[in-house]
Amino acid sequence: KRKRQWFEAFNWFKTSQGFLVIGGRDARSNEAVVKKHMEKDDLFLHADIQGGSACIIKADGKEISKEAMEEAAIFTAVKSKAWQHQLVSVDVYAVFKEQVSKSAPSGEGLSTGGFMIYGKRQWFRKTPLEFAVGLLPEGNSFLAMGAPPKAVKKACLVSFVLGYGTRKRSDVAKEIFKAFSKKID
Repeated sequence: KRKRQWFEAFNWFKTSQGFLVIGGRDARSNEAVVKKHMEKDDLFLHADIQGGSACIIKADGKEISKEAMEEAAIFTAVKSKAWQHQLVSVDVYAVFKEQVSKSAPSGEGLSTGGFMIYGKRQWFRKTPLEFAVGLLPEGNSFLAMGAPPKAVKKACLVSFVLGYGTRKRSDVAKEIFKAFSKKID
């Protein structure tokens, strides 16, 4: 057994350049991502659709590359309602920490997981919904990582690209688990 890392409580992945991206799994964890884990130079991303994960790229003192932003935008798009609606693409925006607020205009309120965004947004138009899962080596074990195919292929030992379908998620998950088990035995 290995000790879980703090970011495993969220949706997460590591970009091709090694930046950690985390996103909320629900309204409460969206709040935690922004309030507890977003720091000065981190970048906030959200899909331009009702219902989605509040995602951040952890800068860790480095300048976030355009490639890392594009991968995080794809991740953000997939973690929104756009995937459930089987959309091919969705617009995603990014802003800095100081542009994200829990303060609503006078007379309005914000629900849990909701934020006000102020100022200019950086847009990633028609972001494709592409997703893969893979096994990321971590010491003597592995972490299952779901992310854009480019990031998964670069970091993971074995991977599978996922798409829309009519099969149950649980059946697909079992099939992937069996395939992963065969690869690492």
